[in-house]
Amino acid sequence: MLIVAILASIAYPTYRDTLYKARRTDAQSSLMAFANAMERYYSQTNTYLGAGLSGANTGTPGIFSASAPLGGGVATYELTINNATATTFTLVATPVGLQVLDKCGVLTLTETGVKGVVNAANGFDVNRCWSS
Repeated sequence: MLIVAILASIAYPTYRDTLYKARRTDAQSSLMAFANAMERYYSQTNTYLGAGLSGANTGTPGIFSASAPLGGGVATYELTINNATATTFTLVATPVGLQVLDKCGVLTLTETGVKGVVNAANGFDVNRCWSS
């Protein structure tokens, strides 16, 4: 029994971290897909303002009507557009549900492809959190 308990105490954190990483990868793919959609919108309208919004171009940040993973299932990230201007944007993937325990925190992506993390735990930088 003691051996089973020791093995479980080692295996569970690894399993949990693998789940966090898989969900984070889904969010990263979703951010990249939305960045591509933003670029298509810009090429048609010559502005990022109004992208992701339903209705009129209000010039305010919009909230996408989707969560990551895009293919359905339990939402693990909320995807939003922050700091949108006519020529710039920042896409944000905020963890929700159990994913809030992921040490990488909030993922960001800008119009120039700059990847970032916000509120990551000590030792969890952009390179660690955005690597596959």
